[in-house]
Amino acid sequence: MTFALGLFWEVILRVLFVCTGNICRSPIAERLSVAAATQMEIPDFTASSAGIHAVIGHPVHRLAADVLTRRGADPTDFTARQLTPRIASDADLVLTMTTEHRAAVLEWAPRQFRKTFALGEAALLASTYSPHTVADLAALHSHLADYQPVEVADPIGLDLDTYEAVAEQIAALLLPVLTLCRYASTPSAK
Repeated sequence: MTFALGLFWEVILRVLFVCTGNICRSPIAERLSVAAATQMEIPDFTASSAGIHAVIGHPVHRLAADVLTRRGADPTDFTARQLTPRIASDADLVLTMTTEHRAAVLEWAPRQFRKTFALGEAALLASTYSPHTVADLAALHSHLADYQPVEVADPIGLDLDTYEAVAEQIAALLLPVLTLCRYASTPSAK
C-alpha cells in the first residue's frame, strides 16, 4: 500500500472551527457542518470547535442553540474549550470566523498555515477555483490577496434575528467547503 502526502488531505476530514468565545459562531459552524455532512453522506467527516478566548466549560449560547435546533442540527452535549496548539495541530482543516481568528490560530500553530483559512476565504476559493481536494485548496492560499472575503460577525449580545442571519451566513459559506470535502472523499478523487 502506498501513501502520498495528498492522500492524508483527501481521506481524513477533521475540521476545526474557531471563533472568540466558542459559544456562538464556531459551535454553529461545527454543528451545521456535521448535520450537512451527514445529509451529504461525506464519509469520515468530523468537526469540532474552539475559541481563542473561550468561555471554557459553557454550553452553546441559548440563541445559537435555538437557531441550530430550527435548522435540524443538535446543540446538545457541547462544552466550550480554549484553542491550544495541540487542538489546532490535530485538525486537517482549520476554519475561522474572521481573519483575526486565523492570525491567532497561526500564532499558536504556525505549521498549520496551509490548512488554516477564514471560513469566508475557504468558501471563496472553493467556489471560485473549484479545487478537487483539500490539498488543492491549500495550494490556492496565494490567491487570497486578490479578494476581500466575507467575515462572520459576532452575534453575542444581539437578538435572535441576528443569530438567524449569522447561521444563514455560516450555512451558505459551508456549502462550497462541504461540497469540496464530499468530492475529495470519493474514491474517484483519489
